[in-house]
Amino acid sequence: MFIPLHDAVELKYIRVQYVTIGVIVVNVLFWLFSTVASPEVVEHASLGLGFIPAVIFDYAALDPSLIIVPDDATFITYSFLHLDFWHLASNMLFLWVFGDNVEDALGHLKFLIFYLLCAAAGAALHGLVVPSSEGPLIGASGAISGVVAAYFLLHPRVRVWVLVLFRIPLPLPAFIPLALWIIQQFAMLVLDADGMVSWGAHVGGIIAGAILVLFMRRRGVPLFDRQLVTPKAVERKPDVPQVAAATE
Repeated sequence: MFIPLHDAVELKYIRVQYVTIGVIVVNVLFWLFSTVASPEVVEHASLGLGFIPAVIFDYAALDPSLIIVPDDATFITYSFLHLDFWHLASNMLFLWVFGDNVEDALGHLKFLIFYLLCAAAGAALHGLVVPSSEGPLIGASGAISGVVAAYFLLHPRVRVWVLVLFRIPLPLPAFIPLALWIIQQFAMLVLDADGMVSWGAHVGGIIAGAILVLFMRRRGVPLFDRQLVTPKAVERKPDVPQVAAATE
């Protein structure tokens, strides 16, 4: 529907979005590894690190030789694997445009926790939608959806440059493309629940992100681009020394 390109929100509390950059780097490194590894290794990684609902809900068991991390860890590890370059690029572009301002509003550590919780929520809802699925869920979309939802609540009126229909660059208030995108995820969950895209992971991330940002943002950070109202400083005229008039 649209591709985000740039927003106009300056960082207020942090100088550099270290966590956002770090998450992007880790995702890129995982993808680079997949490009040089053999197909067998890539498949092993997808099965051992991907989120498999049937395994989580005990409908099936993973071959012990394929286990890389405990089952519960796959609620998070799946989010660092991607199917191909475009899958990676689209997710990381969304994170680059919107992640820095959410990290700014939450702080570095809280943002990292927020990101991982959104990933876990995306996996959880995906599992509830298709509990017997034996296909591994991979991709950062659940976590990214949480970031988008948080940004939507924090900065809906900020103008964001987006590429509409993949070809028309337009500066739009953030709430227009983001609201349409969020509505699309819920609609597709109903209309295409069994499709190749995990709309459940997207919706799970959106719900988690919208709830978590309410409690995890820094004290005093407003929602909906509201300006904080602070008492005006008491104006005080500078003291003027009194000089006695000279008399003759």
